[in-house]
Amino acid sequence: MITFLIGVAILIGGYFTYGKFVEHVFGPDDRKTPALANPDGVDRVPMKHWKNMLIQLLNIAGIGPVIGVILGIKFGAIVFIILPLGNVLGGAVHDYFSGMISMRNNGYNVPALSRKFLGKGPAKVVMALISIALILVGAVFTNTPAQLINTPIIAGSAVSPTLFWVAVGVIFAYYFASTFFPIDKIIGRIYPIFGGMLILASLGIMIGIAPHLNVLSEFNLSDIASNFTQHPAHQPIIPMLFVTIACGIISGFHSTQSPLVARTEVTEKTGRQTFYGMMIIEGLIGMIWAAGGMFIYHMQPELMAAGGVKVLSVLVSTVIPFAPISILVVVGVIILAITSGDTSLRSLRLTISELFGIDQTDPKKRLLLTVPMFAICLVIIFWSNLNPQGFNILWNYFSWSNQLMAVCSLCVATVYLRSKKKNYVIALIPCMFMAFICFDYILWVSPENLKGAPLGFGLDYKTALVLAIENAAVLGALLCLRGKKLASRKEFNPDKWDKSIDEKNDYEPD
Repeated sequence: MITFLIGVAILIGGYFTYGKFVEHVFGPDDRKTPALANPDGVDRVPMKHWKNMLIQLLNIAGIGPVIGVILGIKFGAIVFIILPLGNVLGGAVHDYFSGMISMRNNGYNVPALSRKFLGKGPAKVVMALISIALILVGAVFTNTPAQLINTPIIAGSAVSPTLFWVAVGVIFAYYFASTFFPIDKIIGRIYPIFGGMLILASLGIMIGIAPHLNVLSEFNLSDIASNFTQHPAHQPIIPMLFVTIACGIISGFHSTQSPLVARTEVTEKTGRQTFYGMMIIEGLIGMIWAAGGMFIYHMQPELMAAGGVKVLSVLVSTVIPFAPISILVVVGVIILAITSGDTSLRSLRLTISELFGIDQTDPKKRLLLTVPMFAICLVIIFWSNLNPQGFNILWNYFSWSNQLMAVCSLCVATVYLRSKKKNYVIALIPCMFMAFICFDYILWVSPENLKGAPLGFGLDYKTALVLAIENAAVLGALLCLRGKKLASRKEFNPDKWDKSIDEKNDYEPD
């Protein structure tokens, strides 16, 4: 219990200390935001700050801080320390700069910002990675809530394949509406309601496990070595923990969501609350569900071998035996997934439109982009459910691509700060660390090295570690060099979007 409470204190204290420091480095001011300077009635629409905070929280708080941490707590009590430290030093920094740099550049997404800060060649790679990742997010965040809807919560209930596909259809219909229509017509109206349900669901779990916090394990520094083999499947903390608990520690998906809200904020000075603060809240949500996961594994050790959806269902019915409330909690979790899946596809529409200069005020052109995206997503969902191992493979690739997105966004943040001759180390360190995690994962992972894992290079563990460190170091050096070059160019303005970038890249590396 002490380790858990220390983790909570790190999150809360981090917001008021490190969060304030990060804000000071960026330096928000009174300039007009995209919603006021370039309103378009579709995506750049002024909205109230409290709505923006709830939208940001629901956009970023998908199933990662729930199912992800339920699976991640299998690594032991070290999660109660790594999660908050990673959140404060990495995840919240990532989300803050993703939103604020976008706000300074007319609300543009990471691929467009990559074209400006990283160059045309790297931007193409970023565009490909993020497009694939967002499609995977849309598929995973349709599949999982549909599974939850079809998972028995009340004893005696039955699983129905028909109900699953009906749920997929309903979720997809909502996703289409939220992707196609102006942001203030759907998302801006219903998200405050969803936000309330999310908070109630998390509070319900916290109240339910509060009497049992004494069963939570403690992290012991003298026993740190055992934490690298504590997982029941003997998964190593590096890289697996940082891929499993994506959303609680750091998540690249958030970099695709922050620009959505950056387009609707009316002042830069609320950015710390909206971007840094909502990531801290997500971290707190993750801590609650991690504690719940540890409790239920203590009570029912056989669940260590079960899937995340099954464990969640048992946890809720155990700590909240009153059926109507337990159902309400699961509904809150379903909303978490749905309110991330909808905006992932909206982000993809905006990303593609920015890349090809497609006017999104024209409904026909929005439809032209929306329909193919949904068709691809639906094909992936069908495949993942027809193949017995399909969803596990889909989840693993989604988790890895999600963290690759975080690296891409932190690359932009590092170059942005270096080009302004500001403290770029606060973005560089988490960038290099997550690059190391991503390199290490894809170099090491394979069905031979890890049961049920997707295909990777399958190298031995130590070789993968060394190569990952080397590649992360090279990336860090290249980013510093790129930022230094941009800082020397008088015509380069990191805080203003030059329309010529839409046609050419004036800042191509020498």
